[in-house]
Amino acid sequence: MTGQQKAAMQRSKAPLPYDPIRTSQEYAKFPVKVAFRTVEIATSIGSWLTLVAADVASDSVEKNASVRAAQLREKLTKLGPAFVKVGQALSTRPDLLPSRYLEELSSLQDALPTFSDKEAFALVEKELGRKMKDTFKMITPHPIAAASLGQVYKATALDTNEIVALKVQRPSIYEGLELDFHLIRMFGAVVDANVKSLNTSIVSLVDEFAERVLLELNYVQEGINAERFARLYGDNSDVVVPTIDWERTSARVLTMEFIEGTKLSEREKLKEKGLDVLSLVDIGIQCSLRQLLEFGYFHADPHPGNLLATKEGKLAFLDFGMMSETPETARYAIIDHVVHLVNRDYEAMATDYYKLEFLDESVDVKPIVPALANFFDDVLEASVEELNFKTITDGLGGVLYAYPFSVPGYYALILRSLTVLEGLALSTDPKFKVLAKAYPYIARRLLTDPRPELRESFKELMFKDDVFRWNRLENLLREGSKNSDFNAEDVLPPLLDLALENESGENTLRPLIEKETIKVIEALMLTSANDIAKDPNLIPLVDALPAQIKSLPPITISGSVAQKKDLERTRDSVSRCFQLYAKASSSSSSSSSNDEHSPSSAEPDIEKTQKQLTVLTDALRQPSAQDFVRAVIGGVAERIAARFINAFLKMSSETAPDAATDTDAGPR
Repeated sequence: MTGQQKAAMQRSKAPLPYDPIRTSQEYAKFPVKVAFRTVEIATSIGSWLTLVAADVASDSVEKNASVRAAQLREKLTKLGPAFVKVGQALSTRPDLLPSRYLEELSSLQDALPTFSDKEAFALVEKELGRKMKDTFKMITPHPIAAASLGQVYKATALDTNEIVALKVQRPSIYEGLELDFHLIRMFGAVVDANVKSLNTSIVSLVDEFAERVLLELNYVQEGINAERFARLYGDNSDVVVPTIDWERTSARVLTMEFIEGTKLSEREKLKEKGLDVLSLVDIGIQCSLRQLLEFGYFHADPHPGNLLATKEGKLAFLDFGMMSETPETARYAIIDHVVHLVNRDYEAMATDYYKLEFLDESVDVKPIVPALANFFDDVLEASVEELNFKTITDGLGGVLYAYPFSVPGYYALILRSLTVLEGLALSTDPKFKVLAKAYPYIARRLLTDPRPELRESFKELMFKDDVFRWNRLENLLREGSKNSDFNAEDVLPPLLDLALENESGENTLRPLIEKETIKVIEALMLTSANDIAKDPNLIPLVDALPAQIKSLPPITISGSVAQKKDLERTRDSVSRCFQLYAKASSSSSSSSSNDEHSPSSAEPDIEKTQKQLTVLTDALRQPSAQDFVRAVIGGVAERIAARFINAFLKMSSETAPDAATDTDAGPR
């Protein structure tokens, strides 16, 4: 914590952390207050539950689901901040509620009445220890925005003349939230004890959620969160995070840079200002993927009101009170899950749910596998570009709801984030697909990330039954190069490490790579019309081969028709992959040098690619690669010898009948 942050923390007393035991003991002293609020909540929610019970009795639950969901949203809004927050949290839980309720509650906003400006300004003076006139040159007389926990004013700092946003907490908000969460927890305990069909402990959910909401009440922590978010993701020039004014910040007052912008949900205003919604959504998707899968630290309250489009077309993130983290093991498990989905390996997908903490390890996943297969076999008939994220999450939600899943909070929140972004895009372009934008990020990570966990995922994607799948590499190169952070120079090093590593003496993949390399070189050395050196796409690759291999005699195709076609397919696959690599290499160079052409339109630059392939040449010269090179040379030599022997035997068999004929024609 910096000196400025410590000073801000010391200006006033921070709210106490969530402690259900302490809260229970405290409210035991105020039975009347507890009873009054209990009756208020019970009357509101009870009237709704009565209607639901009537639907059950009349077998009209499905018919009235949309109406009941809307009524629930209205009830939660009237009950106040704690219930608004609960409703928003429930909108991300497909393991707890059916899809119609998820849709309705996802529209729940923090649209609560403002509180007195006089109270707000008095709190600012108390928190900062100075008069308003000694702090701000100008401040709007009324808030420009209000939410469940506080309201925001626009002001000008007295000493710096900076335009700032002043966020002031609602009076007595802590006590109100604490009491409501205490009562919700008591209700959750009753449900847990009497309803055995639930997949998740309600008390555990309430504790986890209440702890996070009460942390939002510490505005110093929110400022710290914002600065951490900026450090991790602010390197993207299209992402804006407001700076914090620590001199005017305390536990209940937060002052930050004022970001002038338009909410992503305000489509008409965005159109009037010439801002591209789809471009802004794409920025949000790429940032969300980095939050989820790269650093694991992410914005946990991603509704449209917290996303602003600046006049320059950048995306500003606001409100960092509720943040969360994805465990490192889960980050890799999610990428593994994508690989298993692409491979249609539903058994592996089912076991992924252990690592993702969706399932307790005591749960048998065998009954879940057919349900996953039934759902995803239909989904995967579409290409990645055609998949609708919301359709998948709704369908998967049906599977989750039917089996004993418990969706971790981090996963539910990131799903909500991507669903919100896709929803904003679909309002502009009905054909927009968030997965088509997300997959290039996954492809880039699989191609370029050297971490062992992702190398394992890459192996699993590329090999099936010990056979290398060139079409998969081709697809990764095509999709990965669409990602703005893709750099072709990062592709070769991890792939070479994967092939050459032998630290433990056991590299089970190495024999497979040696076998495939021999096959590729065999395809590269075909003669006559099939001479691969005549293919301009592959001249740099042939040149990058070790001298020992290039000195081998050319191979003439012989053998069966199937063998010939197999080699030709390999040659064509290598050519296509190398052409994609060359194009990506040119794109990376153009992007890094601020070329005016977009990377996607860059043409392959063979000369630049040839320079990058020196990485391959240098790697194969290293002592650690000599065993690999010798094995490949030996394998290629064997293939050449085998082909010459086959050709000789074939020629001999063709001339033998002629010799017999000549003998018969001679003197008797």
